[in-house]
Amino acid sequence: MNSMTEGFLKAFSLIYNLDQELLGIILLSLKVSGAALIISSIIGVPAGAVIGLKKFPGRGFIITLLNTFMGLPPVVVGLFVYLLLSRSGPLGFMGLLYTPSAMVAAQIILALPIVASLCHSAIVAVDPIIGQASITLGATPYQKAVAIIKEARYGILSSVIAGFGRVMAEVGAILIVGGNIAGYTRVMTTTIALETDKGNFELALALGVILLIISLIINIALHLIQRKGMAGTIR
Repeated sequence: MNSMTEGFLKAFSLIYNLDQELLGIILLSLKVSGAALIISSIIGVPAGAVIGLKKFPGRGFIITLLNTFMGLPPVVVGLFVYLLLSRSGPLGFMGLLYTPSAMVAAQIILALPIVASLCHSAIVAVDPIIGQASITLGATPYQKAVAIIKEARYGILSSVIAGFGRVMAEVGAILIVGGNIAGYTRVMTTTIALETDKGNFELALALGVILLIISLIINIALHLIQRKGMAGTIR
């Protein structure tokens, strides 16, 4: 019990004193996950909107594929990206393996299906009356789509936040493609795993506390957005 208490005290001391190693790891985590989220959102939100608004051949298969990829095992994604970026792989000439760019690529593959699928679900869930009313008022197909997307905006924003939560908590994929190199590819989740194995619980606990705070903020934001969306629907 004393060692646990001492570990927590040292961990909070690292946070309070803004330890440079701790800050570097947190900053890199936010950079990698932030970049992956931005790219996933740029691709995933329009893709989810198109799938939700348009009917075309193969649409059902794409939806099934997205739903399946939402549950992709991270280590499988890590292995796939590793094989792509390794020296003998098709993209090995780019020299991206064991770099932050490789970690971003792995996180994009994990976040993109979540963003696109939840965005599609948010748009499909919009009351059909919205689209019908737009057409009745003389709206063009584009204006109808904008009206539906505007109505689904809280659900779309929730999909982006859910994607961020996914990438921030990721360990397996980025450990495989990033190599957990100190000062270069070491992020919060991989550092926690490494430092725990080494018995350095102070840094692991400090990062765990930060990760829990970030997770709490994500969940609070998601709850507030969903509640606001529900209130808007009721009105």
